[in-house]
Amino acid sequence: MNATLAAAPNGRRGRMITVWTPEDKAFWEREGEAVAKINLWISVPALFLAFAVWQVWSVVAVGLPALGFKYSTNQLFWLAAAPALSGATLRIFYSFIVPLVGGRRWTAISTATLLIPAIGIGMAVQDNTTSYPTMLMLALLCGLGGGNFSSSMANISFFFPKERKGSALGVNAGLGNLGVSVVQFLSPLVVTAGIFGIFGGDAQTIVKNGQTLQVWTQNAAFVWVPWIALVSVAAWFGMNDIADARASFATQATIFGRKHNWLMCVLYLGTFGSFIGYAAGFPLLIKSQFPNVNPLAYAWLGPLVGALVRPFGGWLSDKLGGARVTFWNFVVMACAVVGVLYFLPKGQASPYAFAFGPAAGNFTGFFLMFLVLFLTTGIGNGSTFRMIPVIFLNQALKGVNPKDAEAVARATKEGNTEGAATLGFTAAMAAYGGFFIPKSYGSSISATGGPELALYTFIVFYLCCIAITWWNYSRKNAPMPC
Repeated sequence: MNATLAAAPNGRRGRMITVWTPEDKAFWEREGEAVAKINLWISVPALFLAFAVWQVWSVVAVGLPALGFKYSTNQLFWLAAAPALSGATLRIFYSFIVPLVGGRRWTAISTATLLIPAIGIGMAVQDNTTSYPTMLMLALLCGLGGGNFSSSMANISFFFPKERKGSALGVNAGLGNLGVSVVQFLSPLVVTAGIFGIFGGDAQTIVKNGQTLQVWTQNAAFVWVPWIALVSVAAWFGMNDIADARASFATQATIFGRKHNWLMCVLYLGTFGSFIGYAAGFPLLIKSQFPNVNPLAYAWLGPLVGALVRPFGGWLSDKLGGARVTFWNFVVMACAVVGVLYFLPKGQASPYAFAFGPAAGNFTGFFLMFLVLFLTTGIGNGSTFRMIPVIFLNQALKGVNPKDAEAVARATKEGNTEGAATLGFTAAMAAYGGFFIPKSYGSSISATGGPELALYTFIVFYLCCIAITWWNYSRKNAPMPC
């Protein structure tokens, strides 16, 4: 090792940082904040692209029938849900990989892997004889984007002090979540023109409202390819690895014995699981319940609201406390689902439809209730992710003599390591919501004629989240206030 680099006052060895103490205010003001912000602002577009690729099927699946693909409604819901299933599973592994590989290296590598599904989908949709198993495999490969969230959030959590974690994680996730909304807004626009010329393939012919149109459906995937390549290079050369963040899997695996890891898995499933599940299933749900409405004209607004408000949820939780914000957030979520049920069409065959409310349904009311749901998922995403690092840092520091600097440093590292692992693992569990919500819509419609049974299940789940939050975190004399 080069002795000069090892002894450098800023603790740098190339892109590796050997000394990182963000809780030290002098260090943070002198150099820590600037470095942390650089890593955050490269992480944001990387996560944005991950979400865009992860959710591209929520748009592509809607347009496949017009292209001549002979898939059933349930098969289309499977294509929308499959990326969440694989993404959630990958997140389990991605949760623990940053301390093993390094945040810079893994951000660059994991972003580059998004090229596989982006190029594959662009090629497959050009041929309407592409088999359903092939399409399903490509949908599962989009889970590579879903997996990136866990590693991204775990990585960024190491860079910021406790009082800034909520805001930083909110910005990273909130702006990253915008990829869901942008892919649903941008895709219908980019497919209308051959923007890649001879490199983008031939147009497909569809009939819409009695008119024959040419579309380039492959552009919905190809449009992300150059940006993925660019951000991968930026991450490799612009981000940092933190030596103190290194930890073995065994060290991180201690979270499996922590009660709060499992409780926060449930709460984050209620917030982020709802966000990604509603985003994945919203276009197809609109199409199935309000067939005269163009779902792609409206569906992107929900994820946009949820993504933009997430940083506010983190900031609000830094000010008021994550548990308090989370508790009331779940109360509003349960009420909003009741509102969705009220505005659904009552002419469906479902025996679970409300006996009151407009018989033909009301799309405006339905849509506004879903906007409230997306708003609360965003606030809840920020508040729960503020709770996690605080819970584990407080737990690690409990009983430690604040005058023993060495013991405090050791406990702080332990708390940060467990908090980062929990951030990743809870994100993995929550991502299964992206599978269960759209799939539950499809199953409910197939079994009962409408989505009502699925929505009743969501209400019951939110009531459970309210009880968990109140008992463990938000009530007076709660065992772990945060």
